[in-house]
Order: sequence, then structure tokens, then C-alpha cells
Amino acid sequence: MSEKRDYYEVLGIERGADEAALKRAFRKLAQQYHPDVNPEADAESKFKEINEAYQVLSDPQKRAVYDRFGHSGLSGAGGFSDFSQGFGDLGSIFEEVFGFGGMGRGNRRAPRRGADLRVDIGLSFEDAAFGAQQEIEVPRMEDCDNCQGSGAEPGTTPERCSTCGGSGEVQRRQQSPLFGTIVTATTCPTCHGEGEVVSSACSKCNGRKRRQVSRKIKVNVPAGVDNGTRIRLAGEGEAGMLGGPRGNLYVVIGVEEHPVFTRDEFDIHLELPVSVVQATLGSSVEIPTLEGETVSLEIPEGTQTGRRFRKAGMGIPRLQRSGRGDMIVTVRIITPTDLTEEQELLFRQLADSMGDDVHEPRRGFLDRILRPE
Repeated sequence: MSEKRDYYEVLGIERGADEAALKRAFRKLAQQYHPDVNPEADAESKFKEINEAYQVLSDPQKRAVYDRFGHSGLSGAGGFSDFSQGFGDLGSIFEEVFGFGGMGRGNRRAPRRGADLRVDIGLSFEDAAFGAQQEIEVPRMEDCDNCQGSGAEPGTTPERCSTCGGSGEVQRRQQSPLFGTIVTATTCPTCHGEGEVVSSACSKCNGRKRRQVSRKIKVNVPAGVDNGTRIRLAGEGEAGMLGGPRGNLYVVIGVEEHPVFTRDEFDIHLELPVSVVQATLGSSVEIPTLEGETVSLEIPEGTQTGRRFRKAGMGIPRLQRSGRGDMIVTVRIITPTDLTEEQELLFRQLADSMGDDVHEPRRGFLDRILRPE
């Protein structure tokens, strides 16, 4: 008889591996070498070896003996039987690791939380910046006010399901030469998992226990929100089942574009058109603000296109923080078009004085300039 392999080596785990690592290793190998899915000739023997290793290492007492005495400690004097001759009752193992036989299934009669809801709303640029209150209409499922969520017509009560005994599921036991007793559970076909049946259904909700209603809810939008900001309204979602808590309502913000400003986080940007004369000689201009007023901005002489000016604290209020961003003004010098004859002459005189080469004047313009009085 060949010498047995180390159980830790069989499962591919370290000696100090915890219970979770042990289960993960067993689950992976058991699925890989299960004789029903693995056609290889040695799959069954490998599966037995894996099962044996797991039965020992998953039992704290057996594992302690094995860690101290090895395989010899598990036979005879150690008081433990030899697992190599068969699978034993794998039902309990597969219940624990794979969730068969009731392990790992949620209680169908336990309270269930209601669904979360989402509503998208649009805001003006200013409302997003400074905050606003909006009223929204939300369609949602609520407990029926006629039957108080029982599903039964007032004056009657639901009855315990006779098929599943109120558990909401029916179980089927199956004997397997490989796994022993396997218990599987399915939703009860009579009560559809509810655990109770209604002989006289509520006339308002048709026995569904809940019905859709439309509610008006006020939303306080804080200052500084932006596109995609989510506002969570706890407990304003759909009603729970079997006494479970309500879900939440999430309000998602969309912000309209502004005709003048663009936004970068909490800063706002403004492109300011100025004439060549204003940029050259300097000027004082009025610029708009988010509040709808205007403030003065000094344009120094010799300002070049693309120059930026920062107005501190005139941007977007910082969401859930104190202070505001800045307003950043970018100068764009506008080249004049459709000059009058007088303006063109002045520009040509300026070009001549500065030594700049420019196109020759139009013929009609020259004629008018040279025409005698």
C-alpha cells in the first residue's frame, strides 16, 4: 500500500490555514475531481483523498492529533477510524461547504428591505451653486392601506400554508452513493415562498400586499452640487416585505449649462472679450457675477490675449464645506471688422508709425483718400 500524502499537501494549503481557506481549497478541489463531472480514471480516488483530508482538518480535535502525530495518530490508539475505505456521510460536509440541505439559504420568512429608488432632477446653474428646494413626485410600492399589508380582505386573515407548513419552501431528500443524504429545497408551489395563503384576497391590492402610489417629496438641494451629485433620502424608497425596513431614495442631479460661465469643480470661468484698444491702452470693464450683479475688473495696458485674472471667493460655494471657489476671467482680444474709412486710416497710420507691413489699401479707399476736395 502506498504511503499517504500529507493532508495539507492534498488540499494545497499551509499548516496554519484558517477555516475559510480550508473550505475554499476543498470546494475548488471537490468540484474539480467530482466523479460525476471528471471522466478521468483516477478522479474517484483523488476525490476520496480530498474528502479524507477535509474530514480530518475540518475537525479541530482530529486536526490537533494529526498535527502532532501525523497519520499514525488517527488510527487505533488515536481513537479515529481510517477514512480511506469510503466516503462516509458526505451530506453534512456538502451542507456546510456548498450550502446543500438548508445551509446558506436565506430565511424566506425573514423581513426583507424595500428596494432603493432613483429620481433624476434638473437644476439651473445658479440653483446648483446656491442650493434650492424642489418638490418631486415619486411612484413607489407601499403597504396596502386597505389590508395593512396582509394581502387579505379586511375581516379575514391569511392562513398558514399546508404544503410547506409556513416555511415557504419544500424539501426533497435524495440518497447518493457518493454524497450520502442530500437535501434540496425549492420555493413552495402553493404559497410561492410566502408561507401563507389568502382565501379572500384584498380587493384593493388583489392580495399582493403592496400597491404603487405616487408621493410628493420635498428635496433640499445643498449649495455646491454638480452634475452627477447623489442626494440620499433615507427611508423614502419602497416599502419592505414582512415588516422589513424601507429602501432609500437617491436623487441624482443634472445641471443646465450657463450662457456665460463654465464650471471646474468649485471655480467658474468667464471669457471676457476686449478690444485691441482696451488691451493696448488699459481699461476698466464691468463683468457679471453668479449673483446677477456686476463688478469692476481692471485691464492693464498691454494685456495679451489669454491672460487670466482671478477673483477670489466669487465662484461656487464648496459642497458641505465653508468658503467658495474663485472666478477666473480669461481675456480674449477681439480683432475689429468692418472698419470705417476713418478707422482704417488710423490703423494704417499706426502701422506705419510702428513699421509694420500690412496689405495695400483697397482701390476704392485710395481713390477716396486721394480725391481732391
